[in-house]
Amino acid sequence: MSAAMHTVAANPRTETGKGAARRLRNSGQIPAVAYGKSLAATTLSVAPKDVVTVLKSERGQNTVLQMKVNGGNDLLVMIKDYTYHPVSRSLEHVDFVEVKLDQPVDVDVPLIANGKAVGVTLGGLLRQVYRTIPVRCVPDRIPLKIETDVTALELGDAIATKDLQLPEGVEVRLPAEQTLVAVVAPEKDRTEEAAAPGAAAAAPAAGKAPAAADKKDAGKDAKKK
Repeated sequence: MSAAMHTVAANPRTETGKGAARRLRNSGQIPAVAYGKSLAATTLSVAPKDVVTVLKSERGQNTVLQMKVNGGNDLLVMIKDYTYHPVSRSLEHVDFVEVKLDQPVDVDVPLIANGKAVGVTLGGLLRQVYRTIPVRCVPDRIPLKIETDVTALELGDAIATKDLQLPEGVEVRLPAEQTLVAVVAPEKDRTEEAAAPGAAAAAPAAGKAPAAADKKDAGKDAKKK
């Protein structure tokens, strides 16, 4: 599934600094910057509600945006970073990175585990190591999510990167053997297994005590004689 295309309006910004940023926010805009491999850092201002709408959309930061720059050239961008006010939680600043439709980008997408594993029905626990996974692909091929079926997993089984069914043109930036999802024994069982070797070692030691006592008693009998 290709990434959706949204539009965001931007205005060039010449003033910088805290005072200028404060005045800008009071006017209903927030400071922004756009940059890329072939784009020098460009200071802009955007409407915060437009950015929040994108962040709350289905694709969030993975949304490809057509930026309409007032008096300038249009840009194809994605949201790279953003900051909120620590108290009011209002959006304060946003970074955009320029992208090209024929050049890959690195993004994180949700990993969804579907089904109920056989091992879980037998008392195991499903442990999902990665909730999102890093992928690389061109912007219009960014998947909404990557799904994997865990139904057949038995206790001790796992799904690794190499086991994923990926959309065409998408690669995961993790080692092929990296565990993503696994069915493991409950914590109580693992604790008991870890304690078992110690208990086994303690048993022979306990068995030696009577032997030592027997030798001591034998010595006493010899003295009496």
